[in-house]
Amino acid sequence: MKTLVFKININASPDTVWQSLWQLENYKIWTNPFCTGSYYKTDSFTEGNKIHLLTPSGEGMYSILDRIEENRFLAFKHLGDIKNFEEIPMTAETESWSGAMETYTLNKSNNGTELTVNVEALEKYIGFMNTTFPLALNELKRISEN
Repeated sequence: MKTLVFKININASPDTVWQSLWQLENYKIWTNPFCTGSYYKTDSFTEGNKIHLLTPSGEGMYSILDRIEENRFLAFKHLGDIKNFEEIPMTAETESWSGAMETYTLNKSNNGTELTVNVEALEKYIGFMNTTFPLALNELKRISEN
């Protein structure tokens, strides 16, 4: 796996960027470049809870909200795949990335917030991530600055 790093400066406070990232209606908008209609489902958006990251057709992955420092840092630990809205048993491929981390760090800057995203990705997804993450972050910037 390789760790990819994406950075963007957003002319909004860390609190505003945080809400733009994780408030469900905003999340559905900024994640559209990955898959139209993406959303998450969790019993509670709190540290240690499980979260399902889903497409409208019920595909996706399940993760743990590994660490949350509100308005500053969030870490997902990705655990496995979801098919038809159900967590599926571990496969050899899933085992190759289970435990991968995805982190969001918000730092106050002169003009608002610098957001840094670190994503551990398998080689076969690097091209997709390098193309799609900047599109998603530009959408996040648009939401946050409006």
